[in-house]
Amino acid sequence: MRHLVIVPLVGFLALIPIARTQAAGAQTGSFTISENGQPVGSASLDFVPTPQGYDSHSLVRVNRQGLDYALSKSEKLSSSNELRHVLLSATVNGEAVAVTVAPDGTQILINISANGRSTTTRLPHHAAAVFLPDFDPGALETLMTLAVEHNNRDLWAIIPKEAGSIEPIQLATYADESGTLNGNPVTVHHVVIKFGSAHADLFSGPANQLLQAELPQQGFALVRKGFVLTPPAKAAAPPSQ
Repeated sequence: MRHLVIVPLVGFLALIPIARTQAAGAQTGSFTISENGQPVGSASLDFVPTPQGYDSHSLVRVNRQGLDYALSKSEKLSSSNELRHVLLSATVNGEAVAVTVAPDGTQILINISANGRSTTTRLPHHAAAVFLPDFDPGALETLMTLAVEHNNRDLWAIIPKEAGSIEPIQLATYADESGTLNGNPVTVHHVVIKFGSAHADLFSGPANQLLQAELPQQGFALVRKGFVLTPPAKAAAPPSQ
C-alpha cells in the first residue's frame, strides 16, 4: 500500500442472483474510507450505460500521515462487463502516476508511467479480468458483477504495481448478514476475495451494489454512505461446496 505505483486493495458458488444490466440504468455511489475506524478519505463510483456497454468512472482521495493519494479512473466495459479500455491518473505522495490498459488480441497491454519512467507490459488475456487499483469501489463492483457473469470461475486481477501483473482470484461466499441502507433493512451478501498475498471482504446488496469493502491486512475499509453493517460476533465459515 506504500508503493508509488498503486497496490490493489484485494468454485461453483452463487454470489448474487442478479448482475448489472443496461436496463438497470446509471449507478452511482459515494463512500467513506477509514483506517482502523478513523475517516481518512472518500471515494465514488459512477456507471453509465452506453450502446457498447458501460462507461465507469471512479474518484478516490486519501490523506493521512505518510499517504497523500488521489486517483481518477475512466473505464470502458462491454455489455458483459468485460474490460475494453482503462485510463487512470493518480498522485501518490506528490508523484504522478499514469496507467492505460486495453486488450490487444490475445494479450492485455498495460502502460505505466511513474517516477519519470515508463513501462509497457503484455499480460495474458482473460475475459473476466478486472483492473484493481487501491480503494477503487468501481473496480470492486465490476469484480462482483463479473463473478456473476462467469459463475465465479476464471476471475483475474490486473495489478498496476511496478511493471504490472495479473493474478488469479479465489472467491469464497460466506453466510448472508444484515444491515441498513438509508435507514431501510437490507440483506447483505458477504464474499472474500484472495489473489497473491492480498485479500478483502466484500459486502453487497441485493442489486449487486457494493456496500462495504474491508482490507484487514492494512486496516482500511470503504463504506457506502448511508450503509450500516451489523455483522455477527464471529464470521461464519463458507458453505460446503
